[in-house]
Amino acid sequence: MSRVSELPVERVTSPMLQRWKAEHRRIVMTTAYDAVAAHIADPAVDIILVGDSVGNVCLGFENTLPVSMAMMNHHLEAVARTKPRALLVADMPFLSFHLSVEETIRNAGGFLRRGAAAVKLEGGGKRIDMVRALVDCEIPVMGHLGLTPQSVNVMGGFKVQGRKAEEALRLLDDAHRLQEAGCFALVLEGIPAELAARATESLTIPTIGIGAGPDCSGQVLVFHDVLGLTEGHRPKFVRAYADGFQLLHGALSRWAADVRSGAFPGPQESYRLPEGLGDAITNWAPSNPT
Repeated sequence: MSRVSELPVERVTSPMLQRWKAEHRRIVMTTAYDAVAAHIADPAVDIILVGDSVGNVCLGFENTLPVSMAMMNHHLEAVARTKPRALLVADMPFLSFHLSVEETIRNAGGFLRRGAAAVKLEGGGKRIDMVRALVDCEIPVMGHLGLTPQSVNVMGGFKVQGRKAEEALRLLDDAHRLQEAGCFALVLEGIPAELAARATESLTIPTIGIGAGPDCSGQVLVFHDVLGLTEGHRPKFVRAYADGFQLLHGALSRWAADVRSGAFPGPQESYRLPEGLGDAITNWAPSNPT
């Protein structure tokens, strides 16, 4: 029996994920930024994240910092229209949850109005008040600790976090503070596997790892990374399950060659006139100009 046929037909919810952790059922999460990717991903995964990684992956930015609420709303709406079975989570972009509690609630509430079931935000102790405010407004929150891409300038680049004792202990403290503030799950990114295992073991909420080893409650990878749709360097934690870039490039190249040779379109891709109209077309001549 295939994995797809074993999945529940009901929509995934945040309480369901917490129950799955207690049952030791692994959670699968990927990104989607448009309806096509959402349709491909939904039968296979438990969580779809409309990530601010859209900035790197689709919009050509060097990092996620230029991504705005308007951009996120645009991509979220495209994914939400597919009505996925997976839990739909939207990333809070840079400066959308930093300035005030009121603006944080307004931005997150806008995501829910557009079809998200939860929001994700980066950071630890500094974001506790924002998390509590969102949870108080009945907005489910997923936290994100470790290598937080919105902090790339403070971190000095995309570097593994938690390798120093004080960093590791702070991460564990922050994880528990986020849990106590009401987060239903935590993404742990770019940290040593042993640290992620200790965090996962000590928390009652599930952890979703990315570059955090095998002992998290689940795993997340960017859709385009899993399918090999990006060129160039891939992070150590990425495993591509297809060479999608070359596959799609090859298909487009074959189509282009058929167009140039006249092999496309053929009869099967062409429409025909109804019987009897051929003579009318053949005998047509332009009328005299007035």
